[in-house]
Amino acid sequence: MRQQPTETRHTTRKPKVIKQRIVIKFPPRLTDKPVLCKLTRDYNLDFNILRAQVSLEDGGLMVLEISGDSKSYESAIKSLHDEGISTQMLSRDVSWDEDLCTHCGVCVTLCPSGALISDPKTHEVSYDSQKCFACEYCILVCPTHAMRIQF
Repeated sequence: MRQQPTETRHTTRKPKVIKQRIVIKFPPRLTDKPVLCKLTRDYNLDFNILRAQVSLEDGGLMVLEISGDSKSYESAIKSLHDEGISTQMLSRDVSWDEDLCTHCGVCVTLCPSGALISDPKTHEVSYDSQKCFACEYCILVCPTHAMRIQF
């Protein structure tokens, strides 16, 4: 009786894909450099600029959504740090102090991301930091300063 060859399955692990919102801050000496192009070219990451403020005198501040392989992401972040660019997760930047909030709803009407919502029955405001992209509209209109941003 002839033996059938056993089938060997080779499974390759797919890289873990991530999607992160981060804030990068870079010095004036890098304002004329293709900092973000390097993320795509060298690390095969996709990025979306959610907010940017750049000047030759002050440097730059950007809110980005970056997606791609997690190892590539970590390598890219290390490379940015090596160049003198600071990074931090966006969710740490915008905060809501529920104790200060009067639930007036002014912020809800202006929030383009849907991070601030008001319960239709109770009119209580709630905040989802994962949806926020730091446009700062809520900070400008909040009468009690319940919304804060720190870059």
